[in-house]
Amino acid sequence: RELLVGELSDRRAAALPFFAALGGMVVPALLYKLVAGGGEPAQGWGIPMATDIAFALGIMALLGSRVPVALKVFLTALAIVDDLGAVLVIALFYTDHLAVGPLVMSGVLWLAALAYARSGGQKLRVFLILGVVMWYFMLKSGVHATVAGVLLAMAVPLQRQMTPAEIKRRLSEMFRKPGFEHEEVELERLQKLVEKAQSPLHELEHMLEPWVAYAIMPVFALFNAGFALAGDAALSAPVSLGAFLGLLVGKPVGILATAWMAVKLKLAALPAGVGWRVVFGTGLLAGIGFTMSLFIAALGFGDGALLDQAKLGVLSASVAAAFLGLGMLAWSLPPAAARS
Repeated sequence: RELLVGELSDRRAAALPFFAALGGMVVPALLYKLVAGGGEPAQGWGIPMATDIAFALGIMALLGSRVPVALKVFLTALAIVDDLGAVLVIALFYTDHLAVGPLVMSGVLWLAALAYARSGGQKLRVFLILGVVMWYFMLKSGVHATVAGVLLAMAVPLQRQMTPAEIKRRLSEMFRKPGFEHEEVELERLQKLVEKAQSPLHELEHMLEPWVAYAIMPVFALFNAGFALAGDAALSAPVSLGAFLGLLVGKPVGILATAWMAVKLKLAALPAGVGWRVVFGTGLLAGIGFTMSLFIAALGFGDGALLDQAKLGVLSASVAAAFLGLGMLAWSLPPAAARS
């Protein structure tokens, strides 16, 4: 949705967060490799690349009206880009083996979903059936099945089933009917009309949102956030320190450096009312890794001591990034009264 009509749909508007996200992925990965060294610990180089969008925006929201809308857009777009980058990294570098046959079958099903959407198909159940089978073949191919979800979402149409003008006309006709508010049949028709005002992509997003927020994410956190504070699980361990410095130092430095270069080369422009200290503070908030970082850590290390080290580094960095980012923005942003 963001690529089609959201924060990333306009190339000029997306330029700054795109370049910032690029630096925010490359620099943390390089810093992790430098600190963790070679061998098995090096497999976690993708851990500090992604931002937890929900936590980062939640911390920024604590500053209320002091935060300009342009800064929220910048952080959202930046986090979206590096989340997409993390999914690409998972597909290319965290795949143990590749089975061509199932991968081709998954691709054929994706093409079928695209063709159904192009022909005007709007039924979500068709996309979901194709998506489940596509997910199965993607899983069997060796490519991480997360990629199937991203590809399927690109196939679901964003066009409404009815144009806004047609919806307004139908509503006007319905409300002009005498006794409308007492007729259950008309209320049911109204409900169906409102449903048609939503595109299939929006409908799917809203349908999934409560499941993700109240079931999937809490269960994920419950099973993946815990670690044993014993043995090799110390912040000075190579994997812990690499993940910690990658998120807490690599993220803001990479974001600030590439954003500065993009602005100086006139490839992008700073959002209105945003200075470089604010960009650095936003970069600190982007160091809140958590969900995607833990996910990549599990893919890279499986179970064991190295995974515990990675979890310790990610959680420690995320807490520190939240406090430091909030402090930096509180110091850098003008009071709400001055902004208004």
